[in-house]
Amino acid sequence: MQKKVRVAVLGAGTIARLVLERARAGDLPDVQFVAVSGRSRASRGLGLADEFGFPFVVSRADLLAQKPDAVLEAASHDALREHLVPLLDAGVSVIVLSAGALVDDDLRHRAEQAAKRSGVRLYVPSGGIGGLDALKAACAAGVDHVSIQVAKPPAAWKGIPYVEALGVDLARLDQPLTLFEGRAVDGVPHFPQNANTAAVLALGGVGAERTRLDVEADPSLRANTHTITA
Repeated sequence: MQKKVRVAVLGAGTIARLVLERARAGDLPDVQFVAVSGRSRASRGLGLADEFGFPFVVSRADLLAQKPDAVLEAASHDALREHLVPLLDAGVSVIVLSAGALVDDDLRHRAEQAAKRSGVRLYVPSGGIGGLDALKAACAAGVDHVSIQVAKPPAAWKGIPYVEALGVDLARLDQPLTLFEGRAVDGVPHFPQNANTAAVLALGGVGAERTRLDVEADPSLRANTHTITA
């Protein structure tokens, strides 16, 4: 019988719940989840772990004590900055969902070197981008320009300090409004929960400095949209 991959989940948000629900439904037969990790005992991760019957851990030492083969990071840019390199150095592969943090060249370089030292994987899924392999192939042949427009209903941008500093009344928008336009390397950090797709595009394409990012609040939308031009 093939050995199951032991996976710990870092974070307890929507993505973490979706993954654990899929596992409970039997859709991930080759994976054995071993723990849910959060920042403190007050984290909602405690309730999530109890609901699905997994240990809840706070410290990185306690997470490593569960002997995971891999950690699924579904937390935040801050959590990734704190834990990514130490986990890789400890010989644990990391699946990165908060990919926006990796537009930081220093963090990405240190993570890549740690993965090479330990012989483990630093894996960034394509996420919401279909056809990323085609873009990578095009870039290998030569691409001059890559841009992504991230457009969402106004409510999706509430509570983001960068947007609040703009003084925009999102509830009263009656036409699309550009919240940011410029290089992905400059824009992604302003939207840590909303622009990870742009970061994945940049990492798989021409880089965060050459990828253009356009962030829009559009009251006509009912769903999030990503428009990519290469």
